[in-house]
Amino acid sequence: MLDLEVVPERSLGNEQWEFALGMPLAQAISILQKHCRIIKNVQVLYSEQTPLNHDLILNLTQDGIKLLFDATNQRLKVIEVYDLSKVKLKYCGVHFNSQAIAPTIEQIDQSFGATHPGVYNAAEQLFHLNFRGLSFSFQLDSWNEAPKYEIPHGAMVKRMHIYTGNNLQETRAPVMPLACFLGNIFAESVDVLRDGAGPLGLKLHLLTAGCGPGVMADAKVRSLERSIYFGDSCQDVLGALGSPHKVFYKSEDKMKIHSPSPHKQVPSKCNDYFFNYFTLGVDILFDSATHLVKKFVLHTNYPGHYNFNIYHRCDFKIPLVIKKEGADSQTEDCMLTTYSKWDQIQELLGHPMEKPVVLHRSSSANNTNPFGSTFCFGLQRMIFEVMQNNHIASVTLYGAHRTTSQARPESSSSSH
Repeated sequence: MLDLEVVPERSLGNEQWEFALGMPLAQAISILQKHCRIIKNVQVLYSEQTPLNHDLILNLTQDGIKLLFDATNQRLKVIEVYDLSKVKLKYCGVHFNSQAIAPTIEQIDQSFGATHPGVYNAAEQLFHLNFRGLSFSFQLDSWNEAPKYEIPHGAMVKRMHIYTGNNLQETRAPVMPLACFLGNIFAESVDVLRDGAGPLGLKLHLLTAGCGPGVMADAKVRSLERSIYFGDSCQDVLGALGSPHKVFYKSEDKMKIHSPSPHKQVPSKCNDYFFNYFTLGVDILFDSATHLVKKFVLHTNYPGHYNFNIYHRCDFKIPLVIKKEGADSQTEDCMLTTYSKWDQIQELLGHPMEKPVVLHRSSSANNTNPFGSTFCFGLQRMIFEVMQNNHIASVTLYGAHRTTSQARPESSSSSH
């Protein structure tokens, strides 16, 4: 049985690990994977058709704990203990719930101090006792005539919630705490830079916990801006973003068959390679011969996609140029984001020219992918990978074909 410390408005954990409010989903899953011998039977609950309308939940069924993540920013919003018989809980090092100590109203008063009276919810038949960042719900099954102002003696805690602020219903996931940075760099948002023809590069709004060597006390979250363009060198990218989490060498290009003249493409001696920045939700492909950027991939990390939980969500904005037909043919811009749905984009565009390419991922030839195929649409030097629920799974950006080695756009020098 887990023995956990409750920190109101902050966390639930022990000396080995801690679920902290504001923690990215990937880090919580990483804790669960690391301690899979102790924490077993974890469910991932999400809405397949409308993933943005409902919290993303990790349910620790064996331990009676639910972790509720904000559907948009994928950070921990609420920690709920829904079965107190499955877990030991303490506050300031002293137990208020264990096999020997029942979590009665008297015990909660003793551990947490007196507070204003509880709030009775007739529909749930529960009394809610609220502290800042912490609330207890008491079961009233044994009282037919429940008093509306005072929690009856001996009433037991049915559920406990840890959250930010004073109101569980209106709580939001806080910003990511310092302890979650772990030396990584994160992207607050990513803007795709473009001209009339297509994308030119990325402008990344980054967050990092800048601190001196080993001095956590001086640590502060710093925000910085970096721009990367097609044709940038490997060194440019390393200078702007630091080392990637992984370097991946391409083995084959499955999309080659869809190019205008696949038979003319000579097989290259060495392979192009990706820099994978998992905490940014971005991959950058370099040409094996020139070592210059030739492609960007942005990942949305929707549940129900084959790559779910490999990347953090990339919160991107892509301006689309829409040509309006008619007497005064004009162009207008619309903004496509991580949260746009493809059918809305198609309506604005008046449908793509070609049928989509169906992409079916699997880790080996005889492995099945339980999530089904996705569809790839090409548009303005971009490929949009669309899931069956109409959400965008990834966007691949291509640079214009260069005849000579062109100089980088001027504005990029300011980011160094």
